[in-house]
Amino acid sequence: MEGKLVDKGWAIKTADSIMARTPRLYENKVYHGKWSYDYGVVLKGFQLLWQQTGNRQYFQFIKDNMDYFVQEDGGIRNYHLEEYNIDHINNGKLLFLLYKETGEEKYKQAAALLRKQLETHPRTSEGAFWHKKIYPYQIWLDGLYMGAPFYLEYMLTFGGEDQDISDVTKQFIICEKHTKDPNTGLLFHAWDEKRVQPWCDPETGLSANFWGRSLGWYLMALVDVLELLPAEHRDYKELVRILNDTLTALRKYQDAETGVWYQVVNLAERKGNYLEASASSMITYAMAKGIRLGVLDSSWRQALDFAFSGLIAEFVLETKEGWVNLNKNCQVAGLGGADQRDGTYAYYISEPIITNDLKGVGAFLQACSEYEQLSY
Repeated sequence: MEGKLVDKGWAIKTADSIMARTPRLYENKVYHGKWSYDYGVVLKGFQLLWQQTGNRQYFQFIKDNMDYFVQEDGGIRNYHLEEYNIDHINNGKLLFLLYKETGEEKYKQAAALLRKQLETHPRTSEGAFWHKKIYPYQIWLDGLYMGAPFYLEYMLTFGGEDQDISDVTKQFIICEKHTKDPNTGLLFHAWDEKRVQPWCDPETGLSANFWGRSLGWYLMALVDVLELLPAEHRDYKELVRILNDTLTALRKYQDAETGVWYQVVNLAERKGNYLEASASSMITYAMAKGIRLGVLDSSWRQALDFAFSGLIAEFVLETKEGWVNLNKNCQVAGLGGADQRDGTYAYYISEPIITNDLKGVGAFLQACSEYEQLSY
């Protein structure tokens, strides 16, 4: 472990607030012990902060929350492989850190269990993972964050020489191929290969709108994979291009007054649309990390500074005790399913807007950690 103590910035204040407010993430009233991907978003922020500060309490927070789920035999409480849900892979990203730091075999075995899911996870005809078994032949931008970084790190950590890391990079390439809008350069939330879902265009298979958080998931996944991917890999430059092109498209929709982004990215003037915290945090994170990795050039710094100052001014409210609260988070958004979510503009603005949603708080913590590492 390397790291040094840094000044107490927004990352530390946010992490301290999370630990005080929800010491056991899985006991949150929303989750009730569910194996939910939300924990992984928060805990990756704690991993960044621990690596930057060397403060053991941040590592302990990760371990305590993961140990509720990871059993001594490597089983995972409330995880069911046969559901083939790509979201269920996300928390596995913390297992590499835990195994490295503790040497406990259960973490390696748990990672192997999640890797086993990807061996038989259903795919589109081109080899892209379905979002879930219950969402057949569908690629959602969200899924790239949930599965790709874990998949790559597993192969690089535990895989043999026969591992094909191109199976990771092609997930991004296939996704962009099918979801990119030629007019705006933005990526639609999802694509149905069979073109049969009620939410998709019957000719293109595309959903109808550009949802901010789905673009955020995709961008976070890109920079997280680029951090791990060998620069000499044949698809490295292509992933760098996709990152630059997608962020360039989003930069056009960065709010001129606040520096952050709307729930439905390109429809700022529509009634009911609102500046949304989780998407804005994710995009800010991707910019900061992209600059740090050298895959974004220095021309992005002004947009990054504007975005980060906007996160604080627009979304953050500190209590008198010093707790950080993150406002204006879309609680959830998806397509199809039991609720028959149709992907219309009206749908995306109808979902609840809440404070301190774990996905938003986790993305904000990651954004703060990356920005402060870059800046200080």
